Amino acid sequence: MTGDHQTLALVLFSAFVAVTLGITTWASRNRHGSAEEFYAGGRLFSPMENGFAIAGDYMSAASFLGISGLIALFGYDGMLYSVGFLVAWLVVLFLVAELVRNCGRFTLADVVAARMSERPVRIAAGTSSVTVSVLYLVAQMVGAGSLVALLLGGTSASARTWTVIGVGALMVVYVSLGGMRATTWIQIVKAVLLMAGAIALTVLVLVRFHGDVNGLLNTAVAHSGHGREFLAPGLKYGGDWTARLDFISLGLALVLGTAGLPHILSRFYTVPTARAARHSVVWAIGLIGGFYLMTIVLGFGAAALVGSDAVRASNAAGNTAVPLLALDLGGGAGSTGGTVLFAVVAAIAFATILAVVAGITLASSASVAHDLYTSLRRRHAKRRSEVAVARLAAAGIGAVAIALSLLAQELNVAFLVGLAFAVAASANLPVLLYSLFWRNFTTRGAVWSVYGGLISAVVLVVLSPVVSGSPEAVFPGLDFQVFPLQNPGVVSIPLGFLAGWIGTVTSSEPPDEATYAETEVRSLTGAGAV
Repeated sequence: MTGDHQTLALVLFSAFVAVTLGITTWASRNRHGSAEEFYAGGRLFSPMENGFAIAGDYMSAASFLGISGLIALFGYDGMLYSVGFLVAWLVVLFLVAELVRNCGRFTLADVVAARMSERPVRIAAGTSSVTVSVLYLVAQMVGAGSLVALLLGGTSASARTWTVIGVGALMVVYVSLGGMRATTWIQIVKAVLLMAGAIALTVLVLVRFHGDVNGLLNTAVAHSGHGREFLAPGLKYGGDWTARLDFISLGLALVLGTAGLPHILSRFYTVPTARAARHSVVWAIGLIGGFYLMTIVLGFGAAALVGSDAVRASNAAGNTAVPLLALDLGGGAGSTGGTVLFAVVAAIAFATILAVVAGITLASSASVAHDLYTSLRRRHAKRRSEVAVARLAAAGIGAVAIALSLLAQELNVAFLVGLAFAVAASANLPVLLYSLFWRNFTTRGAVWSVYGGLISAVVLVVLSPVVSGSPEAVFPGLDFQVFPLQNPGVVSIPLGFLAGWIGTVTSSEPPDEATYAETEVRSLTGAGAV
């Protein structure tokens, strides 16, 4: 990229970082240092504000960069991500949002521990939440590395490395200083910017084809290198039974995983009532639905105007399709319009990554402090403030995410998020639904459900083509692949539910009818909710 691209984009990067640091500084001066302020922003956000923040939290680098890239490379099969991410919110709306707000305080473990033995349940749920969060963080930081490497020199390894480290450092600053209040406002600003950028690009693509969607699709077919197969199912997930089963597995993970994501669940605690939580989800669905429809246009637009081969040459996983599309729509490389539009899109994408990373880091550090620290702390050890522990945890989680991100630079960010969704759907969703709806559920069932889903999902990923045994693997030179699928959801999600059922029916612990009745009343009416 030219010096003009680099200068303008870096100026916009710097402007957004300066604004977000200003928000963080403001938020740090307007807080009281309590756990409720740090984890939930004082529960003072309106449904509209929280809806924008949820959308900002959810519309990640996987959405803006990864999904459009997959559509540009694989056409119809890439659209599965757009559909899956959107349909997942119906599960959240009808089964999770209000009930979680009524039953918990800050984390997933609060909901489960309300009617179980706290210590084992909090340790299990906290471990699962941190694992899911780290996987999600890796996806965002890989997207940041791809974006800035394109800006500063195409495939510059040093640019990727320093970008990942820089994003990690910024997320620790956001979380440590501003907590949930700063993170929420950063996500609101980011959601507005992302929607504006997506709308502008979608309009420009449609204007280029004079509103003729059929012409857009035909041109995408012509430049895809796959012919009419580009618009038919099976280009990525067709062929043998393994690919077809991978398709089903990914769909299950995307639809069921959202309801188990820690950083999404924590957003329901930032509003004052369960009704506000439900209205927040309605706002979020409207924004997210519109956005994912636009990613379809952007993906096919990139295939039509940039070409699938050019996208693949820039980044094998397709993560740079949208910036390259912006460059073309603005007039091409070297043009003023191309430079400006590319820089604006790159800055919006970078803002997207920073905001989502801050939300995930806050949720995972809350799990460490509120669940793991309080459960594992020695009885007579010096007690530290939960908020202080959460700030330290943010730094530790940032270091782990940076290290893993540097290993996964060649993987598609939407694909990486699919893995995080599979782990969330396997470990978190079963225990959440059992706790809310099964009267006889026990502590053993809860612990077995979490560990059964978590361990099976992680082990299957490690033994899959994602890690070894294929040219695109994290370790392409090694081959210890045993499990044939890239996404473990079709196996690990049922195992999570099965483990919870087996743990419950084999438990000698009698069901606590009174506690369940209290939880049921609280979840449905909000009586006694914090």
